[in-house]
Amino acid sequence: MPTIFTRIITGEIPGEFCWKDDICVAFADINPITPGHVLLVPRREVENYWDAPSEELQHLIKVAQIIGRAQRQAFGSQRSCLSIAGFDVPHLHLHLIPANSMEDIKFAHAQPATPKDIATSMQALRQALAAQGYASEAGINA
Repeated sequence: MPTIFTRIITGEIPGEFCWKDDICVAFADINPITPGHVLLVPRREVENYWDAPSEELQHLIKVAQIIGRAQRQAFGSQRSCLSIAGFDVPHLHLHLIPANSMEDIKFAHAQPATPKDIATSMQALRQALAAQGYASEAGINA
């Protein structure tokens, strides 16, 4: 049975994306800790990072760096924090969270966001990615 992330990736369940390539996608967390919190997910279902092929994991880290830089630009955050927890969905995913303090990365602070707030934050992130030269991956027609 496909995971909820696979169902988002295939379009069966809607998602607000900021990155798509052949290996992975990034989309908004519907319960963000801070605005701009995204999940970076490989297209291929793999449950744990230690089960992912090294090349796939390296690609995820490369994309996480790119998105992290864009998060800092789009949201004015001091950091973009990365977490691989994996307790909620059995499909490898990296949390990328704009943050200004350790308080900003506590999962207990996650709250449902409105579709408008999610769309606004993802548009800002897509624009920052486009400014870095990743318009195609961000889904912006250059």
